[in-house]
Amino acid sequence: MCRGGLPWEMGKCRCGCCAGGRSQRGRKSETETEKVAASASQKGQNRKTASESADFFDMLERMQDDYIPYPRIEDVLEKGGPYPQVILPQFGGYWIEDAEAPVGTPSSSESSFCEEEDGGEGMSPAGGHNYRLECNSTARAYRKHFLGTEHMNYYCTGSSIGHLIMSLKHEEAEGQEFLRIMLRSRIKTVHDRISLAGINQLPSVPQIAKLLCDDATGLKFNPVLYPRGSQLMVAYDEHEVNNTFKFGVIYQKFGQTSEEELFGNNEETPAFKEFISILGDNIELLDFKGFRGGLDVSHGQTGSESVYTVFRRREIMFHVSTKLPFTEGDVQQLQRKRHIGNDIVATVFQEDATPFVPDMIASNFLHSYVLVQVENPCTEHTTYKVSVTAREDVPAFGPPLPNPAVFRKGPEFRDFLLTKLINAENACYKSDKFAKLEGRTRAALLDNLHDELHRQSQATLGLSQPGEEDKMENGGHGGLLESFKVNMNPDTWPRAMFFPNL
Repeated sequence: MCRGGLPWEMGKCRCGCCAGGRSQRGRKSETETEKVAASASQKGQNRKTASESADFFDMLERMQDDYIPYPRIEDVLEKGGPYPQVILPQFGGYWIEDAEAPVGTPSSSESSFCEEEDGGEGMSPAGGHNYRLECNSTARAYRKHFLGTEHMNYYCTGSSIGHLIMSLKHEEAEGQEFLRIMLRSRIKTVHDRISLAGINQLPSVPQIAKLLCDDATGLKFNPVLYPRGSQLMVAYDEHEVNNTFKFGVIYQKFGQTSEEELFGNNEETPAFKEFISILGDNIELLDFKGFRGGLDVSHGQTGSESVYTVFRRREIMFHVSTKLPFTEGDVQQLQRKRHIGNDIVATVFQEDATPFVPDMIASNFLHSYVLVQVENPCTEHTTYKVSVTAREDVPAFGPPLPNPAVFRKGPEFRDFLLTKLINAENACYKSDKFAKLEGRTRAALLDNLHDELHRQSQATLGLSQPGEEDKMENGGHGGLLESFKVNMNPDTWPRAMFFPNL
């Protein structure tokens, strides 16, 4: 019998477990020994790999066990009060302003206060507080420092960083000489003022450009000879300046946790009416002549009335959820979501203490919320508790919340709230989504400005190309900024960007 338990036949093993006949019983060939050794080695490697994989998945499981998401709004409500005014979504993505943070108006590095540009209009008109509007001061620098004064403009074609537009102005102050500069590129505009003390020979235009943009090469500038070039440049610089705003106003009842519930509210309680009267005036939409914020003023398709105000020379239209059309049978209330979902900032009014979570409303555009919770409504002791939340890529904005963040009903609360809403929208434009859109539009507009300045300068010298005269007579530059206004107006952006599932 062989080792496999079968009888030997012709001196050989039928099962093949032995290498040969009886004389070779108990021996293995060298080849088989190598195979066994290789198999054992492979099994060892497989065990090692399996062990490493198991360790990795164990580590991943431990990480998942250690990560605790933020509580769901339903869980917060189930635990009972007192409730926070706003909670973070389960997996983050937003920040909540801390009223206990050190006092100081937060703003991004590209923002400044508007009082210099507005002749004092950036300051709150009330004397007992200091609520300041934030803006990009560079956008207004040309109008403030150059327009209507002696200065020179130049354009550069095809540098290493694209087309450039420069403005230069010589200034004297307190016996010293300065050179004020604005350099516009496809990426940004740089505004600076340099001292000429100790400089006998003024630097050349390419040298100045190199000073402000060290990596630029191929700098060949031409003077702008078009008499109306300054108007084109101030229009380009101020394409970021916005003096019209639209904000959503949402009424949240106790325990409401979905956008369907929020947009389904129709009742305007006395407390809610008192709050919206602080925001602005009730206006009839039919034939309304002010900023309409995308509402229909001709056929009544967006309701019959709304809330509107002018605040520090800025027009504001409020999209009040309860005043927008209500459609029976439409759970989503798309007529209401169409407008509020297109807003960038909204205020949420809470008559009762109830939590709000910022991802409650599905929108690609809503980036910040200002929560307002009333106490003792419709009395002489009415107060409003305020909280602020925004997406994580939105920079901080002022005015900062006081500690505690509670305001008495009155002008100060109104000034704080409207200033906060305006600054919130300006800050939201610096978030990734809007910054990329603005960057693409800015680059296209700068190229258009360069081409127009070159074409008009050539025409001034009598060097225009055939067919250009008719184009210029018809106001070829008149629509220079229309493309930006269309691109930056959320009312004109595709609905699919807001409601991808519709």
